Amino acid sequence: MVLSRWQRLTEWPLVAAAVVFTVVYAWLVITNVQPPDDSLPRLVLALIWLLFAAEYAVCVVLARPRGEWVRTHLGHLGAVVVPTLRPLLLLRLLRLFPSLRAETAGAVRTRLSIYGVATTALLAFMGALAVLDAEQNAPGANIRHFGDALWWVAVTVTSVGYGDYYPITGNGRWVATVLMFGGLVLLGAVAATLSSWLIDHVRSRQRRSDADGSSQGPW
Repeated sequence: MVLSRWQRLTEWPLVAAAVVFTVVYAWLVITNVQPPDDSLPRLVLALIWLLFAAEYAVCVVLARPRGEWVRTHLGHLGAVVVPTLRPLLLLRLLRLFPSLRAETAGAVRTRLSIYGVATTALLAFMGALAVLDAEQNAPGANIRHFGDALWWVAVTVTSVGYGDYYPITGNGRWVATVLMFGGLVLLGAVAATLSSWLIDHVRSRQRRSDADGSSQGPW
């Protein structure tokens, strides 16, 4: 079996697994389910991890050349290594829209913009869940509710950092580090997309101006 066929066969199962993971993980964290009541949902999450790991392993085996595929599909690896990144695979649903599959400059910018907004929303949501999961039962923690976690994610990703809420656990600080770097990358992507749009807009106006001047002639 070739890699492209394997990816087509597994695309929807992976999207479904990402949805299940998001729902189960959100319910587990927001309702603060405690042992032993969390055994079944934790088992579901573990099985989903095995599914993602197995799919990634098969992709590596089928890929040619393997090293290049691994380097260009770090998101796949991230979904296996960092569980909270798995819902980002929901972005595959954007491929269903034909207008977003075009390769024109406008379509590419639109696709990048939508990916940027969707990635930011998913990163914020899963970051809030992850930090709440790490902090809500820790002694002395001040992030104990989902609303507090969302506020903390907002001020962290935007590099505001009010300091009214902050993680005190090792896992919480790891989440904070990922969000800080993620915020920088997203801001850079937004700036690059905006710059590309402005440059194309200026060039388009210049071409129209030159065309109008040529049509009027020297007189």
